[in-house]
Amino acid sequence: MKKPAPSRRRFLAQSAAIASAALIPTHLRSSIAATPESANDRPGLGLVGAGRMGHNHMRFAKGMCDVVAVCDVDTNHREKAQQNLSDGKAKAYNDYRHILEMDSVDVVYIATPDHWHAKILIEAMLAGKDVYCEKPLTLTVDEGKVIRKVQKKTGRVVQVGTMQRSYLDLFVKAVAIAGEGRLGRITRATASIGGSSGSGPIPEHAVPQWLDWNQWLGPAPKSPFRWIQDPNLKDEWQIGKTNGHQQFRWWYDYSGGKMTDWGAHHVDIACWALRAAGQSDTLVSIGGEAKLPVPYKNGYPTLRDQYNTASSFSLKAMMSDGTELLITSEGRNGVLLEGTKGRIFVSRGDLTGAPVEQLKDLPLPEDAISKTYRGMPTPFNQHPNHWANFFHCTRERMEPISDVTSHLRAIDICHLANLSARFDRPIRWDAQNEQIIGDEAANALLSREYRNEFAIEM
Repeated sequence: MKKPAPSRRRFLAQSAAIASAALIPTHLRSSIAATPESANDRPGLGLVGAGRMGHNHMRFAKGMCDVVAVCDVDTNHREKAQQNLSDGKAKAYNDYRHILEMDSVDVVYIATPDHWHAKILIEAMLAGKDVYCEKPLTLTVDEGKVIRKVQKKTGRVVQVGTMQRSYLDLFVKAVAIAGEGRLGRITRATASIGGSSGSGPIPEHAVPQWLDWNQWLGPAPKSPFRWIQDPNLKDEWQIGKTNGHQQFRWWYDYSGGKMTDWGAHHVDIACWALRAAGQSDTLVSIGGEAKLPVPYKNGYPTLRDQYNTASSFSLKAMMSDGTELLITSEGRNGVLLEGTKGRIFVSRGDLTGAPVEQLKDLPLPEDAISKTYRGMPTPFNQHPNHWANFFHCTRERMEPISDVTSHLRAIDICHLANLSARFDRPIRWDAQNEQIIGDEAANALLSREYRNEFAIEM
């Protein structure tokens, strides 16, 4: 398929938006409403990946856009999303490239398994689309280099689905506390992200007629479909133990396990807090202990028929200024920030600690949350605000709260943590050149080979 050119409608709309924004004083831009003023302002959205995540998260965005196309390699997912999200009106495809060709698609929402993210994101930006992409953006460090380059070239707006950056009353408030110096100098941040378990051998299985397995694999290595059906599952999105669908997270060919699943959220918050406090989030080294469910040799699993991502771990990342960032499968899920003046714990359920209690007598400045949220509108909270932030930034041509650069700094720490686990040795990192120091075998896994038919179309 040929690479789509931006439509005349999109070009004129974006030119007008840029021209209008130039007439608005910078300090007033954040007061602009975060939802469209009329139906004509509603962007057309193309959903790529209509499984549980993509389908369910659209409920937060549906009121701010029109779903004009859906894509999924699973016929059941595709048909259900088409009906539920557009009353059957949206175009439905098996191949996402059709969506990139559509003039009526202004923004693309990527909710595929992780191994597809970078390719679709890069091609969507080159096709003139703004993109909301679920985390992590990458499967390897080198994919991030290409993403940064293409975004700079195209000027597209990209929001990462690390929606904790829009939890105003919890994570944003925690970062604001750190930014206001209430913790003093942060000496240690701990991201507790939980562990996982192995699966045991999963046999090969005939590919169901409703699944295009070759297209599901895409850039990943050719592999047989594996499946152990579980008749007790009541969730229609689950299909038991498999190397596809919801269980893709536990295979390094498709994801990074808990490290890039919950790590993408909590390591990001820890790094954001360090930056807000005027400290470094530049990695120097990472190492520690990790348990993997199968034996490894030279960084690769020796068994290919079962889950292989790290199941438990305690890995310490050292920043360039000496601050410690601990990534662990132990403890309560959340982020602990320990400083010279106090400590706070933040999760999706609460924000606690003496510095939080002290807010009753010494509240944060009125603009603390706004300043932490870069002065952008905050009409909602949590998931709805994250989507509203994205659409606001596509109109104003601004960098959203979960920007590419900050996300890649955090997720690269997670990728390097996984390499430390896979090789069972510490990793020393040259952040300036984005290379592992003195370890050729680990350095080789900073990138991956794509299958020829699924190479990125630049």
